[in-house]
This record gives sequence, C-alpha cells and structure tokens, in this order.
Amino acid sequence: MEVFEQHESVVRGYCRSFPVLFDTADGSYLNSADGTRYLDFFCGAGTLNYGHNDPDMVEACIDYLRRGGLLHSLDLYSQSKAQFLRAFHARILAPRQFDHKIQFTGPTGTNSIEAAIKLARKVTGRHAIACFTGGYHGMSLGALAITANPAKKQSMGVQVPGVIRLPYDGVHLQDVATQLQMLEDMFCRPGYGNDLPAAFVLEAIQGEGGINCASDEWLQGVAALARKVGALLIVDDIQAGNGRSGPFFSFESSAIVPDIICLSKSLSGLGLPFAVTLLRPQYDIWSPAEHNGTFRGNNLAMLTATVALEKFWQNDDLTQAVHAKGQQLRQQLQEGLSGLPIGAHIRGRGLMLGIAFDDDSFAKRLSAALFERHMVAETCGPASQVLKCMPALTMDTRDLLEGGERIIQVAHALSR
Repeated sequence: MEVFEQHESVVRGYCRSFPVLFDTADGSYLNSADGTRYLDFFCGAGTLNYGHNDPDMVEACIDYLRRGGLLHSLDLYSQSKAQFLRAFHARILAPRQFDHKIQFTGPTGTNSIEAAIKLARKVTGRHAIACFTGGYHGMSLGALAITANPAKKQSMGVQVPGVIRLPYDGVHLQDVATQLQMLEDMFCRPGYGNDLPAAFVLEAIQGEGGINCASDEWLQGVAALARKVGALLIVDDIQAGNGRSGPFFSFESSAIVPDIICLSKSLSGLGLPFAVTLLRPQYDIWSPAEHNGTFRGNNLAMLTATVALEKFWQNDDLTQAVHAKGQQLRQQLQEGLSGLPIGAHIRGRGLMLGIAFDDDSFAKRLSAALFERHMVAETCGPASQVLKCMPALTMDTRDLLEGGERIIQVAHALSR
C-alpha cells in the first residue's frame, strides 16, 4: 500500500476500513489482487444494486466502445440519451403516472441535490430550505448545508444561510399526528419565527443517517404541509431508490408524488457516474443553459442505465424478489441475534437493512471483524452505530443467507 501512502491524500476513508488491494469483481463478490474473495454487503454505498459487472451491461459497453459510440456530449442530443429517455419514461414514469421532466445534472448525487434546491428557490422566490435530522444529501456546499452529520459538516468553513432543521419521523418518539402538528405549528402559527421554505428536502429512508424509515402517514403529512405553505417537496432517493427498498422509488407505498426527485448511485446500473433530477413540468422554468455542467452527457452511463431498465424493470419481478429476500434476511438476523447480550435492533426495508446495537461502538468493531472473515459491510448513523446491510438486489439466496450467518456468528463471538 506504499504507493497510496506516498501519493494519495489522507482524506481517503473507506480504504482505511477495508485495507486490501482490490482488483476484480463479479456479482456479489469483490476480489483482491491476491485472489481472496470478499462477500459484498456494501455495494459501493448503494451504487451497485445489480451487483458487480452485470454481463449484459458489460457486453453493451464493449460493443458500444468497439463501434466508436459517443462518450461525452455535454447536453447535445445523442442516440444513447434518446434511448434512456424513452426507456425511463416507459419503465418508470408512465407506469406510476408521473409526468416529470428529466434534467441531466452533473454526474453525482450532490449535483442532483444542488440543482433541486436551486430550482426550488427560483420557482418560489424564497431562500430557506427545510431539511431533517439524520439527513445526508452530499458533500458540495449547498447539499452539505442541509446535511445533519457533524462529521461531514466540519470542513465547511462557512454555513450557507437559509436552512431550517426539523425533526425526522420518530425522533421525539411521539405519535405521527403529534409530530405533524408540531411541524405545521412551526410554519403556520404566529410566533415561531420561521421563514416559509422554498422546499422540504427529505429521504424516505435515511441511509447515512442510520437506516431510519419514515412512515407513509408522516410522508403524506409532510407532502400536505408543503402544499399548504406553497413549498416544493424534494425527495432525495439517491441511495434508497433504484429498487433498493423493493419498488423503484422508496416512497411509493405512501402514494405521494414529489415535486422533485433526485436520483444517482445505481441509476447507471454498472457503477458509472450518472445523476438526474426529476421535476414536475410546471416547475421546469429554467432558462436555456441557466444550470449546466461539463459531465452531464455520460453516454456510456446512459447506455448501461437503459440496459438495466429493460432487464430489471419491465415488470415487478425484481420488486417482489427484493421484498422476499429482505424478509428472509430480516428474519434470519432477528432470530440469530435475539440472544445477543448488548441487544440488536433490525430496521429498514427491502434490502436496505440496518442493525443497531445498544453499545454504539459495537457496529464498527463488527464491521472490522467481518472484514477479517472476508465480508464487506459498512456502518452508518451519526456515531457509526448501525451496521448497514446492502447486498446486491440480485444476490442469490445462498450468498444472502451466508452473509447473514457470518454477521450472526461474528456478533456473538465479539460480544462474549
């Protein structure tokens, strides 16, 4: 690892938790340069929902490169973009009766968020953005301003003004009706002093926040409050979307229709940088080139995204499989960890599960011990107190249950 110590910035992070030299990957496994295989329950923080190197996507890339397919196009019209737009509308938007326009932002999730909050301010003429405890939205300045994690925010230098922080569902352990009334009072009753926001920004399932799930009733209530005060509702589905919780969007069970939806991570299907911002047509009020970016035209990512849409989203088979696998893993973990002395609490939906322990230091030690057993599983939460289980949605049941068994065995060994 000398070359990394000598030449790479000390800002690197994940490699400190998983310090081996990785070389190849296939399906649900990462392979180190010495040939060791690591079962992957991390999937690039949700970037590889369909596993590593899906053969159909890889072959599409090879064919595209061999024929000299356009790789970079800014926002020029391209065949790859046209195919993606048609497929996304046919497979995702139309079946849900969504009429959203698709804006191609820069290549990452934080670019999608920046575009969303910028547009909300333009539409409403307001400056304030309402966000929630536990939220994580990216590392650029605007996205970081509405992020809750203090460890992420410590390098900001200056706080972007106009941020209103609100309690996420369940934070105060009140019933949902009381929580929603409190939120409404903060904006609608005299004396609270809060400016009306341009938008409410939230995750239906908070990934980095600790796998916290908002109830359907709470999501419906926040959506209603946004309408009441004339604010837009922005859902950050960057990590929880693309089928991670079962349906393509993590908020679908609530039947809300966000004004703006942010997508990235697994959108390309193959781990290539790709992000979009979905916006309702009445809010598509940009002037031409008012918001742009050099790397909006990643045609290879659009190509693989189209392959993923046509392969996995022609019906609800993947959704049903994720529900079934998620239930299997949840039940296995609940039963296997039930006697753990420090307690274990399973949270999440689909194949976005977390294990919280009564000892906040345990998850980090468990992650390290699992890596020694050739398994990659990260932690999340403000104190890294939750072990995150995010295997590939396509992982076969044998590997899924093998991963669950490793977690159970190592957790019991560590707690003794």
